Amino acid sequence: MMNAIAFLGNSTMRPSKCLLRAFTRLSPSRDTAFQSHHSRCINQNINNQDPYRITKLRNVVQFCTNRPSSVTTQVASEARNLSASRICTKDPTLDKIIAKNGLNVKPLTVERLEEDEKDEEVVNGDVRNIDKDGLENVRRKEIEEEAWRLLRQSVVTYCDSPVGTMAANDPTDTAPLNYDQVFVRDFVPSALAFLMKGEGEIVRNFLLYTLQLQSWEKTVDCYSPGQGLMPASFKVRTSPLEEDKFEEVLDPDFGESAIGRVAPVDSGLWWIILLRAYGKITGDYSLQERVDVQTGIKMIANLCLADGFDMFPTLLVTDGSCMIDRRMGIHGHPLEIQALFYSALRSSREMITINDSSKNLVRTINNRLSAISFHIRENYWVDKGKINEIYRYKTEEYSTDATNKFNIYPDQVSPWLMDWIPESHRCGFLVGNLQPAHMDFRFFTLGNLWSIISSLGTPRQNQAILNLIEEKWDDLIGHMPLKICFPALESSEWHIITGSDPKNTPWSYHNGGSWPTLLWQFTLACMKMGRPELAEKAVTLAEKRLQADRWPEYYDTRYGKFIGKKSRLYQTWTIAGFLTAKQLLQNPEMASSLFWEEDLELLETCVCVLTKSGRKSCSRAAAKSQILI
Repeated sequence: MMNAIAFLGNSTMRPSKCLLRAFTRLSPSRDTAFQSHHSRCINQNINNQDPYRITKLRNVVQFCTNRPSSVTTQVASEARNLSASRICTKDPTLDKIIAKNGLNVKPLTVERLEEDEKDEEVVNGDVRNIDKDGLENVRRKEIEEEAWRLLRQSVVTYCDSPVGTMAANDPTDTAPLNYDQVFVRDFVPSALAFLMKGEGEIVRNFLLYTLQLQSWEKTVDCYSPGQGLMPASFKVRTSPLEEDKFEEVLDPDFGESAIGRVAPVDSGLWWIILLRAYGKITGDYSLQERVDVQTGIKMIANLCLADGFDMFPTLLVTDGSCMIDRRMGIHGHPLEIQALFYSALRSSREMITINDSSKNLVRTINNRLSAISFHIRENYWVDKGKINEIYRYKTEEYSTDATNKFNIYPDQVSPWLMDWIPESHRCGFLVGNLQPAHMDFRFFTLGNLWSIISSLGTPRQNQAILNLIEEKWDDLIGHMPLKICFPALESSEWHIITGSDPKNTPWSYHNGGSWPTLLWQFTLACMKMGRPELAEKAVTLAEKRLQADRWPEYYDTRYGKFIGKKSRLYQTWTIAGFLTAKQLLQNPEMASSLFWEEDLELLETCVCVLTKSGRKSCSRAAAKSQILI
């Protein structure tokens, strides 16, 4: 598959170059119309290429069709510099190991000989004694090499430059649906793996292309979603033209083609988080400073911070708006979205250039960060003591200083939770959702991990979450890390909440399935809290099965023993999540650049403290200050 890249430039066509016709960028004004022009690249005299190798085409005349442009000269000039991109080639060391000081030697081979008390290896016919650790290290290296080879084979290119990785790349899959597309969410672990490998070009290209897709016209049943929405995914489509030419078009999906027409709320949040990571790891902050990138950050922030009817600082979303993209009863204020929202706001505050036009937005971001931090820490946190307090709640309180502010009924505390929560006050977690008369007590792994990574929780809460995972290792890790949520919805709950979803049956897929891609986020959270041994234990556990099982998307059953019944094989973010986790453990200094420490400035500006008096002063004073500002 031959894919394309395009860069901002003038409308003139030049041979042997692919120039991106700039899409008309949106102004902050809501009256600005979307531009729906497609980016095309037409190639001539294309030789057959290896679809899985990133190579430089030779003897190719490339040009892009004329496109209207309204970007500034400064932006266009910066974008043209990107056209001289480096070429990602497959590392030959991934295919074979050659003895160092020899010519025409046979490839290095390792064989296991069965003996009672020792292991041996055969190296080009010579028998040498080695220990079991040596064989294990060789095996681990082989697994990593295969993972890198598969990750590189999943790379999608556009005009001879890499722009992302497809969701899954199973050569035996005859019906890929949308798994052959580049998903914003799925690409994040791939991007981090490439960045820590020193290969930043594919990430830079991805960030710029998804930014351009942000401004395309988006219509679902005659309705256009808000400006700033990022696509859930995109695909490079190829159509033949006359003679030996073909046309490549970037085709985004903003949810209008998705199963269930779910909204990609988390795409923009992941894009901002990845943009920050790109600068932190590469040291190239010029990308963040570009005019079009600054505009993109502000558009996402304004979309998320838009005024509405909600009474809480958390982000109100529909069901299926994040990694759990099917009906699972997470509509409202799911923890995963709040943790990503908090991380994206902290990232935006770091990257937005402060000037007269942005200072009000930065002030709004600071106010929302302070409010979210207090709201989540105070109202989402549960441990044994808090659950006992909820179990004894009085209901129907009408007061500004009510204890049961959300009118949670004590019968919502399920028997499974009372049996499951550890006795120790050193263990606890953030509940999955909170809104009037509803508290979802399920443990959602991604939301809790990102609360640690972003310091949305207090240091004590963050440590308690890891204590809980360690205490409940069999339930949350089992045979394969990590459960996406616990416990699964079963019986009548499954029928009512999921609508009898045949893919989300109990202990499968999003309903209590085990997802290896969460491994890198677990590793990052463990390293932040100074507990890498927990991550190493989980990585070692996954390493034993992933290669043999052909890198599945997810695992089924309560303890993750079986490959998911509808799991895709050679799932890219499974591969990338494993590689990123390994790299994080090997490079602690890189890991430290990807998480956030406690923001003391936010604590100083917040009028709330986690005390009884603080709760009273927050309920009105903080809300009033938000309105006045």
